[in-house]
Amino acid sequence: MGRGKYPEMTIQRILDTAERLFIEKGYDAASLQDIIDATGLSKGAIYHHFSSKEDIFYSVCDRIGQRNSQVLAQVRDDPALNGLDKLRAIFKASLQPERQAKMFCMMPYLLDNAKFLATELRSIFSEVVPEFVEPIIRQGMADGSILTDQPRALAEAMILLSDVWINPIVQPTTPEEIRERCAMYNQLFRSFGIDGLINEEVVKTLEDYGRLVHDPSPEGKNCI
Repeated sequence: MGRGKYPEMTIQRILDTAERLFIEKGYDAASLQDIIDATGLSKGAIYHHFSSKEDIFYSVCDRIGQRNSQVLAQVRDDPALNGLDKLRAIFKASLQPERQAKMFCMMPYLLDNAKFLATELRSIFSEVVPEFVEPIIRQGMADGSILTDQPRALAEAMILLSDVWINPIVQPTTPEEIRERCAMYNQLFRSFGIDGLINEEVVKTLEDYGRLVHDPSPEGKNCI
């Protein structure tokens, strides 16, 4: 396959292969040589499109994020749901295997990689809050299901706590710690009319992801 004639197909081939390897082995264990060997492309062909394994990883994450954004946008734009129902639906959708389970399989602990952690925080402030959560909270204010006069601050607090404090991929976290944090999370936001946002189904999913991150075996990492 000529890289100049079919660059989009070559990029797709690299990203498909890299995503599979990152899920199977984790980011740290999957080497650039593994990607080269699995694609059958030369090192030069890989470097023609990507500068490093990290560059490939960010592109894989962006692609997964784009798929996830489509799901979140459907929830945000659903005319049948009020603001609070949309928040609950978004939390549930965000934990589905299409994005989160894959990310849990691939990612090192974020506290061990400041650049990955900074990327996650940047995504919260530049995309997740303004494009999805804040508009939903503003709808909740209008329909009476959410009680606040500071929608941006509330959205930022909710997502920072859920994506960093509760998230077991940020640092080693036991299922017991996850359950305690989820209970506190619900208590913190109850005064805004946001009750039971993290329900038992969400808690159990997070506990499963916490166990997955703790399991270093190939069987444990291969979760998709």
